[in-house]
Amino acid sequence: MDLQNLRNKRKLLFEFKYEKKDLYRGYTDKTLYINLSTNEIKEKDVPEEMKEKFIGGKGYGMRYLWDAVTPETRWDSVENEIIVAVGPVGGITQYPGSGKSLVCTISPMTDIPIDSNVGGYFGPYLKFSGFDALEIQGKAERDVVIIIDGKEKTVRIEEAPLEAVDGHILGDQLTHMYGNSESAKRLVSVITAGTAAEHTRIGILNFTFYDLRRKTARMKQAGRGGIGTVFRNKKIKAVVVIAEEVKGNLNNAFDQSIINEMGIKLHREMAHLDHLQNNMRKIGTANIIEVMDAYDLLPVHNFQYGSHPDTKKIESKVFIRDYCTQNMPDGCWYGCSVACSKAADNFELKTGPYRGQKVVVDGPEYENAAGVGANCGIFDPHAVLELNFYCDTYGIDTISYGTLTAFAMECYERGIINQEITGGLDLRFGNADASLDLIHQMAKGEGFGLIAGQGVHRMKKLFVEKYDADADFLEDIGAEQKGLEYSQYMSKESLAQQGGYGLTNKGPQHDEAWVIFMDMINNQIPTFENKAEALHYFPMFRTWFGLLGLCKLPWNDIVPANNSETEEPAKIQEHVDNYHKLYYGITGTKIDSAEMIRQSERVYNFQRIFNIRMGKGLRKNDKTPYRTMGPVTKEEYLSRESNYEKQMNELGFDLTGKTVKEKIAMLRRHRENQYEQLTDAVYKRRGWTMNGVPTPEKLKDLGMELPELLEVIKPYL
Repeated sequence: MDLQNLRNKRKLLFEFKYEKKDLYRGYTDKTLYINLSTNEIKEKDVPEEMKEKFIGGKGYGMRYLWDAVTPETRWDSVENEIIVAVGPVGGITQYPGSGKSLVCTISPMTDIPIDSNVGGYFGPYLKFSGFDALEIQGKAERDVVIIIDGKEKTVRIEEAPLEAVDGHILGDQLTHMYGNSESAKRLVSVITAGTAAEHTRIGILNFTFYDLRRKTARMKQAGRGGIGTVFRNKKIKAVVVIAEEVKGNLNNAFDQSIINEMGIKLHREMAHLDHLQNNMRKIGTANIIEVMDAYDLLPVHNFQYGSHPDTKKIESKVFIRDYCTQNMPDGCWYGCSVACSKAADNFELKTGPYRGQKVVVDGPEYENAAGVGANCGIFDPHAVLELNFYCDTYGIDTISYGTLTAFAMECYERGIINQEITGGLDLRFGNADASLDLIHQMAKGEGFGLIAGQGVHRMKKLFVEKYDADADFLEDIGAEQKGLEYSQYMSKESLAQQGGYGLTNKGPQHDEAWVIFMDMINNQIPTFENKAEALHYFPMFRTWFGLLGLCKLPWNDIVPANNSETEEPAKIQEHVDNYHKLYYGITGTKIDSAEMIRQSERVYNFQRIFNIRMGKGLRKNDKTPYRTMGPVTKEEYLSRESNYEKQMNELGFDLTGKTVKEKIAMLRRHRENQYEQLTDAVYKRRGWTMNGVPTPEKLKDLGMELPELLEVIKPYL
């Protein structure tokens, strides 16, 4: 059926006409609210107090979500919302990485708020169409598409019985349906999920951007926490936004010349230094695969080991040489000279429903190659890209998929589960065919794919209850915390990164505190005090990107030539100063580093109390699996025996006559004690109690002594 017939077959459920408010200093001060249960669509004014305290992006998402839910709300409750918001800087075209959106919901994985950042064109186009945020609540009776038409100033909810579900098809269908020329297609952006998001808890959202050179809609992912699962549970097939135009001054900034100046400055740095530093424009984030392996930080075989002899088969130069198209601009928003969005063109699929078709694969990112590749013992670049593609189009989080598959593989190899339980899948490390079979099962909602798709947290519980597995051992080796799977960095030898994962609000995702490079490679935070300070500063600093609509990569994936000579190289203060100026240029409000951190602290502490409100957010919830802290098994210990024994000798441990089991126990006691001390220090630095609860004094200092927050924390003080 052609696209026009597909469109004609839809039933209009509701149409809302609005008058678009022009942006002023980065804001429209309007939110679009849609309730799918009642087919209600309305505009909401953004209160000035909310704008002042929550800034935008993630801040708006958390505030709206709090107001929508109760402590009893679960991910599939009708009142749960999906909020997409972009901050005041989002949508400028002069400064690299300024097209990010933040998506918030109650997570199917963690039962607490999740926030996930994503590129693509949707967030800026939503703002250009008149709205700082989109709230979607309720559930449709049948599959629907939501169309936000910034040209016609209308919003429609339409039943969509015939369109595809999988991301790469549906994104392309809708882009061509609403764009009748190449330039018009570029003004369309689509949010989709995929068939696996219907059957698993690890669903993602794909946000499209039209690639003029490849003539296809490519995708970036809001990947963490199962937001796509919520999307499909609400019976949403897609959300489409159609922008009227894209120009460099649509934010109606306070002083456009400042924005232009900051953009030119960073573009010059990229041009002169990128090829000497991380080579992002040529390789993308996959540039660190071999670096992580060299420093024993690449997860291998469910985080047991940090390197592997076969890593050379999936190192970045293999993908660049043999698969990824070069000499094409690859930014996921206008004007981004970082251009990290690599793609493999004309990639022929070998398995699944699209077998034999040639597709565009976006990636691989480092996380994809490390997760579906090394962590599962799969060092076949074609298999890594095929798994990457199917994760995206089926709507599966590649990070969770890699970690949960690696966990299942270790359980299989240790005899905790067998082929009878897996339905015939031979889940040995390195079996790419079995991993591909597993992902296709997830898309169909059948077999062991249904079990694995629930995530590590629920697999552990099932294996104990149904197959009499050792609960303590599974707790040790299952790389999840708060219900969310770990992202793909080996933190065994980095106390700072252990805290960077364990002391997060949403679960072990590196975007809150990715400190492993500065800790293990650059040795920029050597002392215990340095690490505790870093675990206050960097989560707050990186939160700020999510409030403003900014990508994190331009901050530290390119650095000024003299950065190593500065007082605190890890902070890259020159770039931080750029952000202060950028914020001033947009909003007309001057801030310094202290106020930047305070803006983030307001939202960060709000989210922590939100977690407490939902039943988590205390010290016990910040406990981490020991696999991420040290060696659980004899094999792990022996793989780094000389390093471990050197460390223990330096600490004054008497290893004379001790068995490997005894040495493992001694090391474990020490490392767990170190983590507890770090937790104490970080809580103190953040202004929290030793149970991880923000104090009334801290809230007052931040101007966040809101009655609803004080009510939640009162029983814990």
